[in-house]
Amino acid sequence: MSVAAASRAAPRGSGLARLLNGPHDIGRTPGAWAVLAAGLASFLVYPHWATAFQATNVAYYLLNIPMALGLSLLWGYGGVLSFGQVAFFAVAGYVYGIVAGNLPDAPWGTWLGVVSGLGASAALAAVFGYFIFYARVAAWIVPILTLVLALLLSTFLGLTAGSMWTVGQVPLGGYNGMTGIPALQVGTLTFQDYAFYYLTVGVVVLCYIGLRAWVNAHRGQVLMAIREDTLRTELLGYDVRREQLRAFVLAATLAGVSGLLYVQWGNYITPSVTGLQQAALPVVWVAVGGRDSLLAVAICTFLLNQLSYVLSSAGNQYALVIIGALLVAVMMFAPEGIVVTLARRTWRRRR
Repeated sequence: MSVAAASRAAPRGSGLARLLNGPHDIGRTPGAWAVLAAGLASFLVYPHWATAFQATNVAYYLLNIPMALGLSLLWGYGGVLSFGQVAFFAVAGYVYGIVAGNLPDAPWGTWLGVVSGLGASAALAAVFGYFIFYARVAAWIVPILTLVLALLLSTFLGLTAGSMWTVGQVPLGGYNGMTGIPALQVGTLTFQDYAFYYLTVGVVVLCYIGLRAWVNAHRGQVLMAIREDTLRTELLGYDVRREQLRAFVLAATLAGVSGLLYVQWGNYITPSVTGLQQAALPVVWVAVGGRDSLLAVAICTFLLNQLSYVLSSAGNQYALVIIGALLVAVMMFAPEGIVVTLARRTWRRRR
């Protein structure tokens, strides 16, 4: 798809409503929007009949969605696969813990931790991505390099046990991880239990709306044109490397958002979050849902995280086997993703 063709396919005008209803995601009919509104309403009223523990669990199923949406943008819309999103997830979590942990009495300490965590993730992605894209690294090498980044970070963090690895008054903890991370606070309000649940729902909704508008705007059209024909897009005068780097940094920042939500949920973080198993999971969520649909990725990430949590809580060790089997089934029978395939078949039958 060329940039011109993509622009013709996009809705005219720049209003948010037009961008949200653009062609580059499923769920554009009035019925689909009604279902989405009903789903959001159910999340908003859920805490009224759920315990704080149950609400926190649901928040856990949701908190990885920003990271998955970022990978969908980078891979599904931009054509660049990354196995290293968990590295940016971990950097944001650790930096937040260091900054907020050293400013326990400052009313703005946790917010400075948020800014620092997201800034660190974006900065790491900018530096790493610059050498990847401006060096014109082959597309098949990028997943390897990003996975190496995640594994190197995991190895380094695992070696940070001992008093010499204390930053200010916060020990990194090695494989035991960083514990006692302060929760985000606004005045006297601490984002725990129900407050954390609503924070997570709000962040996920904002990330989804922002990205859906982004992929239907001109910049999104350019990114998809790069995915389809990099050379042709470059010949049309677009700075392909800059656009890819921009998407890479945005995806890393969204992974950082998930990392910040994660440390709010458990008040700890360990090097295991950047291990090989965790590095593969975002790729599975995106592939099984449908990598070129933000809505499909959000739905699939929520459901697979719920499945994994429920099975693990019950002592069942087959969560990874089931998720792996789903990935194999998708590759063989529904390469567009399960959610996307079902949605498009339903749409064709109604027509």
